[in-house]
Amino acid sequence: MPRALHRRNTWRGRRMGSRGQPEESRAAILAAAAYEFAEHGIAGARTDTIAHEARVNKALLYYYFKDKETLYGAVLDDAFSGLKRTVFQVLDSDLPPREKILAYAGAYFDFIASNQLYPRLMQREMMRAREGQSPHIEKVIKNYIQPIFLRVSEVLRQGISEGHFRPINPAHFVQSIVAMIVFYFSSAPMMQKIVGFNPLTPERVAERRASVLDFISAALFLAKQNASQGARS
Repeated sequence: MPRALHRRNTWRGRRMGSRGQPEESRAAILAAAAYEFAEHGIAGARTDTIAHEARVNKALLYYYFKDKETLYGAVLDDAFSGLKRTVFQVLDSDLPPREKILAYAGAYFDFIASNQLYPRLMQREMMRAREGQSPHIEKVIKNYIQPIFLRVSEVLRQGISEGHFRPINPAHFVQSIVAMIVFYFSSAPMMQKIVGFNPLTPERVAERRASVLDFISAALFLAKQNASQGARS
């Protein structure tokens, strides 16, 4: 499988294998752990491998994280907090609804494109939650997923009330945006076999990004003439 489908050492642009400052060592551990958990899940992940890839000894790993479950939770916090921070830079802006919803989708897409372990971590955590085995899912939902969901829903409702957007169901539309983005990356190994090319080259990713934004515009936006009439009514 092409290396581009793995993106092993690109977790938020961190350099693996740091022996420098404590913050760098902790970041290296989180980067190595993100890959190990995404590849093997928490049950199959090995702390020996994580320590080796981070170029730290296991004593230092356990100094920062008391056990594998704690480390796994820290990886989830790191991933979801990064996503929330990225998209809220757009969602808290003064952009009007049309520009804001497209900027949100673009920011979400760019985050996933730069952190391609995220979809696999998300999938594994959803599976653990479904089986009642995740002690982290409630925190993840409360601190990260729900605030994003509620804020995007507000933008959609604002756009509907001002006559910019079709009267869609905000909850369904938020899920559709996420699915269009996340599934593209999580299904890349399968899609490569179906379509016969690597969907994760820079050119293909750029095409997908444009396609997602075009789809949102076509599915959501009313003609500007209709929008102005709706705003006056």
